[in-house]
Amino acid sequence: MAHNYAINDDVLHQLQGPQGRAGVKPRSVYTIVTCLPIEADGRPRYRIKSKTENVERVVTEEQISRLG
Repeated sequence: MAHNYAINDDVLHQLQGPQGRAGVKPRSVYTIVTCLPIEADGRPRYRIKSKTENVERVVTEEQISRLG
């Protein structure tokens, strides 16, 4: 499986609260910083950086979606 997003693509990431909490945090806009190696189970990974905060995260492809 190949990466479906490229460096500098803007994506949405659904922030997840603590498990067991009912509150759902809003989606945030992030930019793909790096395409990381594909995990052993075949899931592509990315390092993403928030456009509004000084935060970077490592996520799998199913945790992000295209803008629009």
